Amino acid sequence: MNNTELKENNPFYNPEIESRMENIKNIFLIFSGKGGVGKSTIAAKLASHLVLEGKQVGLLDVDIHGPSIPTLFGIADKKLETKKNNLEPIRVGENLKVISIGFLLQSENDAVIWRGPLKTQMIISFLRDVEWGNLDYLIIDLPPGTGDESLSICQFLNGRAEAVIITTPQDLSVKDVQKAITFCGQLHIPIAGIIENMSGFICPHCGENVDIFKTGGGEKLAAKSGVNFLGRIPIFPIIVEESDSGKIMESKTGEDEMAKIFKRLTTYEKGEGRNEK
Repeated sequence: MNNTELKENNPFYNPEIESRMENIKNIFLIFSGKGGVGKSTIAAKLASHLVLEGKQVGLLDVDIHGPSIPTLFGIADKKLETKKNNLEPIRVGENLKVISIGFLLQSENDAVIWRGPLKTQMIISFLRDVEWGNLDYLIIDLPPGTGDESLSICQFLNGRAEAVIITTPQDLSVKDVQKAITFCGQLHIPIAGIIENMSGFICPHCGENVDIFKTGGGEKLAAKSGVNFLGRIPIFPIIVEESDSGKIMESKTGEDEMAKIFKRLTTYEKGEGRNEK
């Protein structure tokens, strides 16, 4: 079955979304089956790393009930504007464009109390109506679990995205994250790799690495699932301060460890190789 037939047989195929996505070379879904594993921080650090590499990057926050990306970049006070019926993303510097429902709320304390259909419509709007322009990478920060938001994104992207699975080392997290891998398999979403986050704690005083949550759970899961293991990221206490103060873009904390992981992510070969037009 060729690409045209695949599109026609996909009930979620949307030509307007397809047109938007044609200008985006690579799409990564930052995904996990569990909350609290650091997905948003890794999504923000990955976007920042790619910008420093000279790439044009978009960052889409799809955590409708708990958007954190605006806070991480210190842009929570920004509001979205429309131009010629298109949503204009918030710019962070020259090379990063950010979209989040946080930019549509009157206050950071507002709760989004929506059922599935409203969330789906919001996701369609983010994919269809945002003027992303030409991007090398679109990073999508998904909420925890395998519910409406993750399902809608995967269906409407029509096979264009790859998942980056985030876990912490302990068994409780790994068991939940296994569900995310199963989800990707059932929806035919390629998995670019697994990152083991919070893998050890770097003492800010002596530099010793202490395994608070054990270590190796993510690597074992990758081996068991036949998925690429991208590496481990330890806990750096200063990242909490940098995140809360909106300085994630300026942060150099953990740069060496994360740069190696992100390099593996963006240079690995999948099938006939990554699209690097």
